[in-house]
Amino acid sequence: MAKRDDADGRLAGIRDVLLETYAVNDAMNQLILGHLEAKAWRAKLPGMRGGRTIAAIFAHMHNCRLNWIRNSAPHLKCPAALKPDKCTMKQTATALRKSGAQCLRMMTDALAGGEKRRVKKYSRGSWSQDWPAGGAMFAYMFGHEAHHRGQIIMLAHQLGYRLPIEGAYGIWHWEKLWKRQGFSTRPR
Repeated sequence: MAKRDDADGRLAGIRDVLLETYAVNDAMNQLILGHLEAKAWRAKLPGMRGGRTIAAIFAHMHNCRLNWIRNSAPHLKCPAALKPDKCTMKQTATALRKSGAQCLRMMTDALAGGEKRRVKKYSRGSWSQDWPAGGAMFAYMFGHEAHHRGQIIMLAHQLGYRLPIEGAYGIWHWEKLWKRQGFSTRPR
């Protein structure tokens, strides 16, 4: 029985780390929003036709979360969607906090065991097949937002609104982010 307990403990530890990492994920988004110059919010690259503004990228991230929640955890309440061409930085920060908390609830359920587990599938949308809820779900959700954070930092730089060190490189200071989230451990 000891081997089973060890394996269960390791799996619970991995689950906890994934949930902590996703909680820190939104802290990274908030860090960028908190250091972004307001002039960069709707700025477009000169000579570019189309393409998303920083506001539109952040709105896309939030609205994708709503899609994931609605399709994978319909029992959870979704905050309001953001309109990419109308949302303010403050509205976006609030909306991301709310959708991030609901995504964390969804993931907590998805990574839990037992009969009470309600989130058993992960749906990215009608354009894709459903996946079993679990590790790949976490990786997709985190990877999606990391990709867009990179776009935002690059776009701000290209527009001449370079984020300060704390804003751009702060997303790599995971120990600080863990501490700010109130976790008693550091990344593990």
